Formats: sequence, structure tokens, C-alpha cells
Amino acid sequence: MNKQYITDLTNYILWADAITIEWLSQITDDQWNQHITSSFSSIKQTALHIASAQRVWLDFWQHTPNPAFLSVEFTGTKEDLIKIWKQSSCDLKKLIDDYPEENYTQPITFQWPRGGTGSMQFWQTLSHMINHSTYHRGQLVTLLRQAGFTSLSSTDLATYYRVNP
Repeated sequence: MNKQYITDLTNYILWADAITIEWLSQITDDQWNQHITSSFSSIKQTALHIASAQRVWLDFWQHTPNPAFLSVEFTGTKEDLIKIWKQSSCDLKKLIDDYPEENYTQPITFQWPRGGTGSMQFWQTLSHMINHSTYHRGQLVTLLRQAGFTSLSSTDLATYYRVNP
């Protein structure tokens, strides 16, 4: 792992987040809350899961004493979640810009959502967070389509590299 690769992956996730947030800002509250069978029960719950995972990984990387598991404690509106997600994206950009390359192999201790702890190298946790977001963003696309929202575009990594040479 090198700084350029980590920066490129981070820029990809920030680009994909911005597109996803734009989609969410266009849907109605009924679409946001509509019950649709998937890994999570709605667009809201899926978006909350993605944003929550990003936020909690930031907390783990910054050694925050009480990491925020938003998916457990969030009670706000769609606009509140979008605001948190945008702030997390800004925080991620700053963290990666400032993160020393020599620390990429340092272990990061984290808590599993259902209890227990684990440890992986920083670069592994970042790769996991990006892959996790991509996986659930794909589900979000399907949920949005099922809710009648079709103004979607590709957030694939290859598309990112094509439009951001």
C-alpha cells in the first residue's frame, strides 16, 4: 500500500458518497421510509448503515473512546443523516490526507457491532470500509429503483477512474 493508492481509494468513496447523497436528497419521505425487503428494511436503514459504518471506522482510526454506532442510536431525519454523512466524508478526506504512510500497517483495534473486538492493519480496515460501502450502495440502488427512483448513475470504481483520469 502506498499513499497514492490509499488517496485514490478515498477519493473514489468520497465521489460515490456524493452521488449517493444526491440521490437521497431527491427522494420523498415516503420513498425514504418505504418498507422494502433487503438486508435492511428500507432506503433509510440501508443509508444509515453505510453512513454509520463510515462514521464508526473514523472513530476507530482516531481512537475515539466511545465510538458512535449511529445505526443503533440515530433518530433524526433524512436531512440529519445526510449532514452527518457529508461531515464524515470531510473527516475521512482530512484523516487520509494527514495519515502517515508509515502507519498503514499499524494495527487498528475495533469493536464488532454485536460485541467483541478485533484488529486489522489500517490499510485493511480502510479497504474493508470502502468495499462494505460499495456492497451496500449496490443494494441501495436496487431499493431506490423499487421505490420508483430511477435517476441513477454508475458509482462503480471503473466509472470513477474513467471520469476522474
